[in-house]
Formats: sequence, structure tokens, C-alpha cells
Amino acid sequence: MAKYTNTSKVSMNGIFMTCYFRHLKEVFFKANLEVTPENKREIDRIIHSFVGVEYKNCPAAWREVKIRLAKDEAGFVSALKQAITSQ
Repeated sequence: MAKYTNTSKVSMNGIFMTCYFRHLKEVFFKANLEVTPENKREIDRIIHSFVGVEYKNCPAAWREVKIRLAKDEAGFVSALKQAITSQ
């Protein structure tokens, strides 16, 4: 079972954490991916790359993720899982 952390806050050192992750809990669950404090930054980088958006442009990444989920959620979940587990 996957567990999730609250990633909607700014970290203590001022680095913006991925606020859109809170919307992807179901996607992460379906992909059987565990988001932890240790791996969330790398998962964020992978998602940005996966959707073709420059890293740290979270609003653009979230827009593209929503579009892809609307078109083919199962395909997105499967491809994301593969992209993350192959790292």
C-alpha cells in the first residue's frame, strides 16, 4: 500500500515542494508508487520530464498532467509508473 506525504508546503529551506502532488494521490496509488520525503523531488523531476515541461514550472506541469489524464488515465498511469521505476 502506498503512503503519501503532504507536499503542498514550502520546505524549511525555502525550496518549493510540488503542490500538485496532492491531486495525484489516486494516480500514485494506481501506479503502486510510494511518495516519500526522500523521493518526491526526483518523482517531480521525472513528471516534469515525462510531460515535457521545464523543471520547477509546476503550474505548466500540472496543466499537462491534467490533459493527459483526461485523454487516457490508464495509459498515463502505466507510462508514469514505467518512467519512475526505470530510474
